[in-house]
Amino acid sequence: MTTTTTSRGRRRAPSKVQRAAGKAAALQKPRVILAMLLLLALTSVMLLDGYLRAEVGGDQRVRTGASAGEVPDKIIDGGPILSFRNGQAVTRSVPEKTIALTFDDGPNPTWTPQVLAILEEYDVPATFFVVGSMVSRYPSIVNTMVDQGNEIGIHTFTHVDLSYQSDARVNREMEQTQLALAGAAGITTTLFRAPYSSEADAIDNYSWPVYQKLGEEGYTSVFVDTDSDDWKRPGVANIIKWATPEDGKGASVLFHDAGGERSQTIKALPTYIKKMKAAGYTFTTISGAIQQDETSAQQAATGTGTGTAGTSTGTGASSDATAGTGTGTATGAPGTAAGRQPGGAPNGQFDTGGQAGNGPGGGGTSSLQAAHRTATGATLYQGKTLIAAVAVAEWAVPGLAVGLAVVGFAVMGRFGMMLILARRHYRQRNRKRGKGGKFSWGPTVTRPVTVIVPAYNEKECIANTLESLAKSTHPIEIIVVDDGSDDNTSQIARDAAIAFGMTNVRVIRQENAGKPAALNNGVRSASYDIVVMMDGDTVFEPDAVHQLVQPFADPEVGAVAGNAKVGNRNTVIGAWQHIEYVMGFNLDRRMYDLLRCMPTIPGAIGAFRRDAVLEVGGMSEDTLAEDTDITIAMHRAGWRVVYQEHARAWTEAPASLKQLWSQRYRWSYGTMQALWKHRKSLTDKGPSGRFGRVGMPLVVIFQVITPVFAPLIDVFTVYSMIFIDFQAALLAWLAVLCVQLVCAAYAFRLDREKYRYLLMMPLQQLAYRQMMYLVLIHSCITALTGGRLRWQKLKRTGEVGTPAGAS
Repeated sequence: MTTTTTSRGRRRAPSKVQRAAGKAAALQKPRVILAMLLLLALTSVMLLDGYLRAEVGGDQRVRTGASAGEVPDKIIDGGPILSFRNGQAVTRSVPEKTIALTFDDGPNPTWTPQVLAILEEYDVPATFFVVGSMVSRYPSIVNTMVDQGNEIGIHTFTHVDLSYQSDARVNREMEQTQLALAGAAGITTTLFRAPYSSEADAIDNYSWPVYQKLGEEGYTSVFVDTDSDDWKRPGVANIIKWATPEDGKGASVLFHDAGGERSQTIKALPTYIKKMKAAGYTFTTISGAIQQDETSAQQAATGTGTGTAGTSTGTGASSDATAGTGTGTATGAPGTAAGRQPGGAPNGQFDTGGQAGNGPGGGGTSSLQAAHRTATGATLYQGKTLIAAVAVAEWAVPGLAVGLAVVGFAVMGRFGMMLILARRHYRQRNRKRGKGGKFSWGPTVTRPVTVIVPAYNEKECIANTLESLAKSTHPIEIIVVDDGSDDNTSQIARDAAIAFGMTNVRVIRQENAGKPAALNNGVRSASYDIVVMMDGDTVFEPDAVHQLVQPFADPEVGAVAGNAKVGNRNTVIGAWQHIEYVMGFNLDRRMYDLLRCMPTIPGAIGAFRRDAVLEVGGMSEDTLAEDTDITIAMHRAGWRVVYQEHARAWTEAPASLKQLWSQRYRWSYGTMQALWKHRKSLTDKGPSGRFGRVGMPLVVIFQVITPVFAPLIDVFTVYSMIFIDFQAALLAWLAVLCVQLVCAAYAFRLDREKYRYLLMMPLQQLAYRQMMYLVLIHSCITALTGGRLRWQKLKRTGEVGTPAGAS
């Protein structure tokens, strides 16, 4: 045994590499938080989109047949317009020969613009009772409504029956719709129509308190006199017939511009308008009807009118007369005795001033829009924020859905390709007879090789590593490169070599410079033309080196990847990694081998032609994944890189989530660095460009893009289980899990592993994959922010000893 010492072992100041690693470590926590915030943001976007579509928080209950014993008769028998003055309920009717045309459930991007075009063509105003979630999704349509002179009322935010809802939910439904209107058209409104409502005589004991509550907040509730029932699609003739008032009476008439297929409504509307005009009817908005009714009441009270143009029930004409006199006042939306305005916003956020009919810009318009209030201050900005957030959700969620569908098909395709190619690879490499005879790389390689063991603070493992190499069936020299360990690793290695009677061991001690530097030191010091690289926490099976070097009988082979296996697999974390290792090596590497684009030779067990390593510049310090970096470099130099399944090594996998995060973060970030470093391989020509043409796209898609989206599939699944269809979502998730189990089982079969570990796979999909997602996002953020990280030492226990018993 020969010992070379390049350091006196005295205590040194931190090296440049150590200082850089310290700075990088200080940046990790914010990046982890940012990664988790990104996942939270995506989840929030999904929930917002689901809320808009009534998937989240939706309530489809509709109350029917309830008693109305507590509702005053004057309300049930009154007109369709209900307001409260000084706590007193007042109803109004639409004047004779007047139609207040109303539309519910919009806006809809297909039908509402057609309705607006018809109204504009015939110069007819209308009142639209809009659903807040639809307003936030189609704000430009609402803006057009207002600009065209129509009036807006609230139809709740998610179209729920408010009689089933708590006061908090009622407030939220109203406030959110007001914010949507503020963001869409710069207004708020005092008009309200409850979903599933009809005529005033349909008010029951459960809905009456809701109307009282909203009336006290300054809202005017609007019912109908005549219902077209167009939502039933009864035919154009019936829609027109049912929407026509009897005997010249005035009416609040209900149509729908959304909530279903409305082609019959579009066909009926022009005919209906022409028919009513021919019969001497005029069209107005709800505020216009209120003002006409008030004017008629004032004239009747003072004896200046020639007759009444409408009726009023409740507190009498004298009460109505106090609602406002003169022109241009906000007659459509009286406030409460305290002067409050509707909207439910705390601290009076909704504008309480302004002239009646003020539009979005604050300029005066006709009293047909008297219910509108100009949105200002916090209300306006909160509304615009809501519209912007909804726009993001409207774009992001469908985009994610399409992306996930593509990823899903790609993943399924990859599983199929892996199974087919893995089977072909296995049959080819294990062929014992048949066409071509037994598989062989060429003449058996028996010449000595050099085994390089880079070590940094490996006191727990280095003795086991050397013990396994002492049993090697292939002639080897061993070079242990101690990279500035401070735990006596080099002395333990020397003592172990003596104890095992190994005279073929050299221990080289260098100042701490990182794993690539340690490997390069070993390559330069190697005596033989083939070098085997392994980690200091890994143990080889006795024939591992012999199996590993056999592919070098083929002069085209420049590097060989061995089969690394998890030794400490009897814990949950260990079992998860065991599944990943078996699937990764048995399926992924077999596929890449046949495609001749192997992306990584594992640091735990790999072999290289020494001259080839020196030709590409050795192990680079440019990336954290020096093994991926050197593998791609070998491809680009024209060498073939293969996988040798029979060369097995046993490694100690991280035993805690913290260590696992640290290791996978380094791998993920390093892989990204290596891919970026070798991005020009995409344009390489000939055999050396095969990795760029085939391997690079596969690695980017399946090691970067797919892992990012894969956990989101779980998020979508959980979302679907909770808010859409639990059974269908669960069956879909189980189907995907079954596909993965089939692939994993086949990989275990090829490697002769015990199937019992597959029982951990469902839990792996629920927890492990989410962690890997966060690791990958962490790596992406680090790459974008230019962070650096060097050799990360994981805590070892030394529990992985000889291969026997590790299975």
